[in-house]
Amino acid sequence: MIGVSGHVGYVWEALRHGADATVVALASGSVGEELAPLAAACRELGHQPVCFDDCERLLDACRLDGVVVAPWFGDHARIACAVLARGIPCFVEKPVALTLAELAAVQAAQARAQTMLMPMLGLRYDPAMFTAWQTIRAGAIGAVRLITAQKSYRLGTRPAFYQQRATYGGTIPWVGSHAIDWMLWLSGKQPRSVHASHSCQHNREHGAMESSALCHFVLEDEVLAGIALDYLRPSSAPSHGDDRVRVVGTDGILEVRNNRLYLLSDQAGGERELPLENPGRIFDDFLGAIRGERQPLCNHEDAFRVTQACLFARQSADEGRTVCW
Repeated sequence: MIGVSGHVGYVWEALRHGADATVVALASGSVGEELAPLAAACRELGHQPVCFDDCERLLDACRLDGVVVAPWFGDHARIACAVLARGIPCFVEKPVALTLAELAAVQAAQARAQTMLMPMLGLRYDPAMFTAWQTIRAGAIGAVRLITAQKSYRLGTRPAFYQQRATYGGTIPWVGSHAIDWMLWLSGKQPRSVHASHSCQHNREHGAMESSALCHFVLEDEVLAGIALDYLRPSSAPSHGDDRVRVVGTDGILEVRNNRLYLLSDQAGGERELPLENPGRIFDDFLGAIRGERQPLCNHEDAFRVTQACLFARQSADEGRTVCW
């Protein structure tokens, strides 16, 4: 495991529930990243990893079946390239890059290595989101025509690296990547253009971190998608985050809200709540894919498509213009 700043909780959750894997080595992925919490978490689960002060030394010294990459966000691409160059499967935090040049480098490294790169698009594994995808694939709402999504979070106190674009990357790539993934995954369409806006106002002294953003995408076949992002959720809110998705089709509407899924259609006789399917845990999927036992719910193509869409949306917001593919 390299880095402790991303969704390493995906790994802990799987290990706590008996995942057949051993953490053998740790390294910080970014200068100034504190490794001690990661080492302590490993020991609590009965693992005794060797700790390295440099991730390149770790990669050269150890024989590894896979590497988890979750440093400060500006280091995702550099470390993912180093892992892929050694032919090791990589479970990497999203977005996989913060610039288009970095993205091209990761794509080239993966193409040369022909090694698995799986992004931490963990919200595909949320039962409500997964069941929505299955329901759309089954044709329950006809052809998808419109998607609206939101991600609203409590801000709290974020690490210092969130305050700089070079290390954080922006709220659209970090928070928005999940919602942009939903948009592409649920619609099955490719993006064609985006017009976005973002603002740092009222970010409670978090430097260049944007506290709110809006993205308007036009997808293939004139499918429209809108995404709202914010860190303005009150501290008194009943949960840290509020994720919602509404998918409008030619024959019905699906809505994910409060971790539940609702179908509204004439065939369903109005609105009804759907039972949820559980796809399992994302890190178990990574391990199973390494062993050749399954095809994971997300792969390198998803990582690259989502990252490009995030970076084009951020560019649109920075420049105040529509960006087209």
